[in-house]
Amino acid sequence: MKQIKKVLGGELRQYTMVFALVALIVIFNIASGGRMVTSSNFQNLITGYSYVLVLAIGMLMVVVIGQIDLSVGSAAAFCSMSMALLMREFSLPWWVGMLIGLAIGAAIGAWHGFWLAKVGIPGFITTLGGMMIFRGGVIWISKSISIPVPKEFTFFGAGHLPAWGPETGMSNLTLLLGGLAIVAIVLQQLSKHRRMERLSEEKEDLWPTLVRIVLISAVLAYLTWLFASGRPGTSFPVPGVILVILVLIYHTITQRTRFGRHIYAVGGNKSAAALSGVNVKKTYFLTMLNMSFLAAIAGIMFLGRSTSAGPSDGTGWELDAVASVFIGGAAVSGGIGTVLNTMVGGMVMVVLNSGLMLMGVGADKTQVIKGLVLLAAVAFDVYNKQQGRKSIIAHLFPGAGTDSQEGNSAKSDK
Repeated sequence: MKQIKKVLGGELRQYTMVFALVALIVIFNIASGGRMVTSSNFQNLITGYSYVLVLAIGMLMVVVIGQIDLSVGSAAAFCSMSMALLMREFSLPWWVGMLIGLAIGAAIGAWHGFWLAKVGIPGFITTLGGMMIFRGGVIWISKSISIPVPKEFTFFGAGHLPAWGPETGMSNLTLLLGGLAIVAIVLQQLSKHRRMERLSEEKEDLWPTLVRIVLISAVLAYLTWLFASGRPGTSFPVPGVILVILVLIYHTITQRTRFGRHIYAVGGNKSAAALSGVNVKKTYFLTMLNMSFLAAIAGIMFLGRSTSAGPSDGTGWELDAVASVFIGGAAVSGGIGTVLNTMVGGMVMVVLNSGLMLMGVGADKTQVIKGLVLLAAVAFDVYNKQQGRKSIIAHLFPGAGTDSQEGNSAKSDK
């Protein structure tokens, strides 16, 4: 057991939700007769749910500052419908329509940010109003009919990496990207080991790092093979590429930049953050603007998959995004949560949806189960805090932001 802890880099309970995700995949794969872990199903998972995970990235930042955004589904739908209508009415190129959609998303976020940061209306009320306004706006401007979009949008919502290189029977580009990911993991783990040796007075054992590298590389290699060996013409989906890029960008923003530290500081203790020199209003404004900008990206991805903008698009998206954030361990009170943990929470929701569908469970029962999972995750988090134990976020990945850590970070930026 001690050796296992060394390999994992901490207590086993730090990886509770990761183990739960793996267990769900195994259980559903057995229950569905092996239909869960297949190339086609995993490609469908990424293609069908990437837009929800994109929303979850922005929602995580909103929740960390102690707010919530109920308008993301309606905002995404409004951006999508506006793009579709403008391209149809004015014969605009697809890329111009896309840029306009992103600009509309940013404008919606600025609208919400204004009411929250300048007027002082809580995000819950601000975005509840936004949800009503933009949901009504979608129906109004569309006249309750669907609007088709140019075929170029399909690439962003349902496309696959193009064929490249010699004929191998698999997607060479997927194999290349998987290999690069493995190399990056190897370099990152070795760099982390060297850094720990410099900080420690005693010599650190190398074997746990090597075992960890082998385990992670084996998982990545299997996933690479799974995505690369699908039916001819398929590969790792383009929506997945977009999601991975956004995860890397926002992980860096939240963990390595001044703005990221300010988000945690404001969520942990707004008054202390203000006294430390953090511009609370600016942080609120930019976080809400960013949320709706990501909603526009999610809308584009969904638009590419559905090939048309509909008046009912975006309904209920905010629920899955919020659930992903809290299952991933974000604190209801704000100040705690990470992008990586949110992706784990989001994948739990994705696997639940897919597994229950493969087993023939109806949408009504699926909603009940998802609601129970959300309640259980938050209840576990609240119970641990009441007992003076680590929250879920601390059990998932060590080194995640805490109130005191982020407060100190804010002070260092003064």
